[in-house]
Amino acid sequence: MSRFKNEVLRLEAHIKTLRIGASMLVILALVMGIGWWNAPRDLTIHVPPDLRSGSTRQWWDVPPESVYAFTFYVWQQLQRWPTNGDDDYPRNLHALSPYLTPACQAFLQQDYEYRRNSGELRRRVRGIYEIPGRGYGDNPTLRVRTVSNREWVVNLDVTADEYYASEQVKRALVRYPLKVLRIDVDPQRNPFGLAIDCYEGAPQRIAPPVDPAATSAPSTENMP
Repeated sequence: MSRFKNEVLRLEAHIKTLRIGASMLVILALVMGIGWWNAPRDLTIHVPPDLRSGSTRQWWDVPPESVYAFTFYVWQQLQRWPTNGDDDYPRNLHALSPYLTPACQAFLQQDYEYRRNSGELRRRVRGIYEIPGRGYGDNPTLRVRTVSNREWVVNLDVTADEYYASEQVKRALVRYPLKVLRIDVDPQRNPFGLAIDCYEGAPQRIAPPVDPAATSAPSTENMP
């Protein structure tokens, strides 16, 4: 009789062990399910614009060339007034606000109001473009200075053209030193995870390039 009783106790202990093991498996599955549910559904990978050579990057790393491309694109769009600066400038500020820090947004809003009150926007058409030979590939260390893994200073060398109606009223070669921060707070509106924090220093005028043909040509002042 005791032999059968011992067998029953052994089976009950085995069943209890199986129940504990099954419970642990259920708990483990729940933990893994919660982790899977909370995992990010999208990852932003910054790929260098020049794909002629391979590149190995950590997925969270932002290469300087991507910072430069982002900064130039956003700043060029901000400075583009296709019809009337009075309307285009504030519209650009609103449309590009996800790519600007709040401090930069406030600074540019003051700039808009100053220009508007000074009469510098009415019927003005404006655009900027990169100066040939002064892009990122010509001098990468000058174009992007890495302050930290979350902050950069980008030097944009551009030509700024302004027109009043059909007449050109301004052409300036300017270097914009712009501060860029890594602020990944709204991937829906800003998938780059970067934001321009306006000027790191005052914009600087650039001397126009000297034409070698003009300097090497002989003088004709005394020629008949």
